[in-house]
Amino acid sequence: MKTLLALAVVASLSVSATAHAGMLVDVSVIDRDTGTTLPAYQHDGKLYIAGMPGHRYGVRLTNRSGQRVLAVLSVDGVNAISGETASPDQSGYVLGAFDSTEVDGWRKSLAQIAQFNFTALSNSYAARTGRPANVGVIGVAVFREKPPVWRQGNVPNKISAEAPLADRYSPAHSTATPAAPSSDMARAKAEGAAPAMAQAMRPIPAPQEPLGTGHGARERSEVRYTQFVRASTQPDEIDSIWYDSWRNLVARGVIPAPRPLAREPQPFPNRFVPDPAD
Repeated sequence: MKTLLALAVVASLSVSATAHAGMLVDVSVIDRDTGTTLPAYQHDGKLYIAGMPGHRYGVRLTNRSGQRVLAVLSVDGVNAISGETASPDQSGYVLGAFDSTEVDGWRKSLAQIAQFNFTALSNSYAARTGRPANVGVIGVAVFREKPPVWRQGNVPNKISAEAPLADRYSPAHSTATPAAPSSDMARAKAEGAAPAMAQAMRPIPAPQEPLGTGHGARERSEVRYTQFVRASTQPDEIDSIWYDSWRNLVARGVIPAPRPLAREPQPFPNRFVPDPAD
């Protein structure tokens, strides 16, 4: 197994975000202009979020396991670190046991990113680099780390020879299939209930150009290199979240269309008897 060079996050955020997808790694999307976790909607076995055109966003990754994992992040079919057309065997972010971090943009260097923002498909980074076919989806390929082997001469006598260190803390192996949404989904929907009600009060506009992810303003974001050897050439988990604008998701039937609010007759609409109209 070759040794891969991956990026590790210098500072971890607290594990407090509402999860939307993933068993090994929870994946959620944060609207950075409002500070809210975008609620997810299930439709035809997929998870969708509604982005606000022009808003910046971040992808929050939370390691739920007791060992390091590698998360290869794809946005619109493009690797968020290297800018290559995305493939699971590329560079990614390394998360320590139970760590969490937020990826807020395209990696430009070890100290800088270009912000993710919701924009029209034609203005997305993928479209502007000639790759519009996969605009509208965020994907994370997750890999467990190959465990080190402790030899008899390197460990206390009470630990059996040749026992992999990971045997004492590694969760059960999972297959490389998309994960079911987490049990926190209901809470995520609750967080988005108020915005949804506000949308319901307005008439549904016609569909607009699909959303993509733009190459926004530069921002400081420091990381460093680390070594990571994958336990397998195949991902242990692939998590995907599709996105578009609210009006487009309503038009596509992903989000239920709001029903018009019927006005009920009022028994006492006025205090005095007005004159009839002529």
